[in-house]
Amino acid sequence: MTVQRRGNPKAPDTNGIEKKIKRGNALRHGSGWRGSRGPLLLLLGCLGVCGTATWLFVTSGNSEITETLVRQRELVAPDPRVYTVQCSDDYDNLKRYPGCTPQKCGRAVTDAAVSMEEAAVLRRLAERGLSLAGSEGGASILDLHSGALSMGRQFVNIYRYFGDQIKEVFTKEDFQLYRDVRGRIQAVIAKTFGLDPSLMYLTKPTFFSRINSTVAKTQHDEYWHPHIDKVTYGSFDYTSLLYLSDYGSDFTGGRFIFMDADGNRTVEPRAGRVSFFSSGSENLHRVEQVTWGTRYAITVSFTCDPAHAISDPALP
Repeated sequence: MTVQRRGNPKAPDTNGIEKKIKRGNALRHGSGWRGSRGPLLLLLGCLGVCGTATWLFVTSGNSEITETLVRQRELVAPDPRVYTVQCSDDYDNLKRYPGCTPQKCGRAVTDAAVSMEEAAVLRRLAERGLSLAGSEGGASILDLHSGALSMGRQFVNIYRYFGDQIKEVFTKEDFQLYRDVRGRIQAVIAKTFGLDPSLMYLTKPTFFSRINSTVAKTQHDEYWHPHIDKVTYGSFDYTSLLYLSDYGSDFTGGRFIFMDADGNRTVEPRAGRVSFFSSGSENLHRVEQVTWGTRYAITVSFTCDPAHAISDPALP
């Protein structure tokens, strides 16, 4: 399936959204996550923290939701629901990787790549891992690749900090399911955007997130600020979110919001739902603050640059 187009942005079940967004340069100088404190501080950026990007949120117009692209109760299967947006000018200034660099940009949602049962297993994996520690504020992360885990107001490496205890928390089957799901997400992104999947590479940060309504203690807990993934990370070309809990029953708030020039469009999380998009400034976005309950998700990110590739995680 290729990326489709639609004419009327007020009809979420038609074939696409056409709108060109030129905001990359405004954010390019605002990211606060590339400093000298190291790669761990990048991990929460994908949740929304991006320095002075808040300015765009304030000045971009009405902050209310103007359109719901996909509701929690809907089942998007067997084919993804695709919304095309025009690629930003940012790509003109970036190195291109034929067969991978976005030629067609957009956002898409599918409920067919990961089952609700698999999402439940992955949620339990996240719950076990995050039960070892967690942030003092409302946003915690667990990165099985690097080992980074939120602990209070900092991060620790779970493989070093907990040692052999980790083998009592995670199993080889957990990690195999994680790898299988990652492969399916990669395949559906490649098919939707007309890419060669062998030219896509997993990149960092790729991580579990747990968000609740606890008051933020540090900037790392402020996940709700607008940002652009390509600006925040550089290596990102395609971003995906696999939701592990349900909007409206497991939590309220916490919706993913695309901030377009003509309005804000949201995807409501559903366990097993994969939302994915090209990572350039055509997809400025933020996460709504969670007001009740706990929101679990996995951010899975891909790059076209093999120099930024990372391997699937494995138990030590």
